[in-house]
Amino acid sequence: MRIILYTGKGGVGKTSAAAATAAAAASAGKRTIVVSTDAAHSLGDSFNLELGQEPLKIKENLWAQEVSVVESADKYWGKVQKYLSTLLLSQNVKDITAEEFIVFPGLEELFSMFEILRHYEEEKYDVIVVDCAPTGETLRLLSFPEVLKWWLEKIFPLEKRLIKYVRPVAKPLLGLPLPEDDMLDSVAALVQQLESMHELLTDHEVTSVRIVVNPEKMVIKEAERSFMYLSLYGFNTDAVIVNRMLPADDLGGYFNQWGALQQKHYQYIVKQFNPIPIFPVRLFKEEVVGIEALDEMAKECFKMAAPDKIFYAGQPVKLMSLDGCYVLELKLNFAAKDMIDLSQKGNELSLQVGSYKRNIMLPRKLYGCEAKGAKLTDGVLKITFGDAGNE
Repeated sequence: MRIILYTGKGGVGKTSAAAATAAAAASAGKRTIVVSTDAAHSLGDSFNLELGQEPLKIKENLWAQEVSVVESADKYWGKVQKYLSTLLLSQNVKDITAEEFIVFPGLEELFSMFEILRHYEEEKYDVIVVDCAPTGETLRLLSFPEVLKWWLEKIFPLEKRLIKYVRPVAKPLLGLPLPEDDMLDSVAALVQQLESMHELLTDHEVTSVRIVVNPEKMVIKEAERSFMYLSLYGFNTDAVIVNRMLPADDLGGYFNQWGALQQKHYQYIVKQFNPIPIFPVRLFKEEVVGIEALDEMAKECFKMAAPDKIFYAGQPVKLMSLDGCYVLELKLNFAAKDMIDLSQKGNELSLQVGSYKRNIMLPRKLYGCEAKGAKLTDGVLKITFGDAGNE
């Protein structure tokens, strides 16, 4: 099975690219579903159809779905939300304020991603193509499983057996209602799903991310940041789609300068993202809407290549022994030294790059070792730990 996530700055054509990829995979005989997890759905517009929460068959081997974030959030977060609301209200927090506290930004969209895990586990499809939200929201969603899992384990660390004995006296003595067993079961199931989803999305043999850009300076800069943050969280970017390229042999005087500028930006993209494969797609004369137009876009993009192929598989995290010390390497293309903040607490490494932070559990070989220093060279962060001889 293959999972392909499409992201990019709003308006670059990522929905069209996702829909075109799905249509081409279906034409090649693969059972394919394209899923929109963007709260502002436009996938249905690409097919010129009305889509909803349940998958709709569009043609042979092709289904499409626009996930309802409200239904997904209620399904996966409902019991936890009810308990947290009760807890806050017991402390005289007003109902409206309590509601704001227990719905974190991006949380509802995160649960829509569980549809991907469900489709994967049910094995109904060979290819799952995901039309993600614009770049910033996508990065928050992809990092959220790790963050929320950490948060839930810190908030609900007690064993059910202990809570069972403490519950009768907790409210009279502490004024706090302790969670019921069904809520704790819900949290345990949620943590398990978060672990499964994170493992699935970072499995480079199954999942890859594709960034869609236009040959424009602002869009390219955001794509560079996206690529860096995707590497930070261990996701594999296997292609960059350069959409809406002006045809070099069909320009009038007005567009000559635009064409030259686009070619300059395109060469920059090829150089900067090397060795990630680059797929240029020309600007079509008409809007890319409907199956025929999407098929044409896929042919333009992938030529004779299979659209579900893994075009590149890098290794974002690597551990090696060097000069008697362990060195942990993380790929952080486009990062600068002043963007990085690194700290360690026990066997957990806290790495912040710009506005994004990741807590990394160290490999077993590094248990008990302390970080001695870090160096950023050619887009690779090298963190040196202790003495390999003290393993």
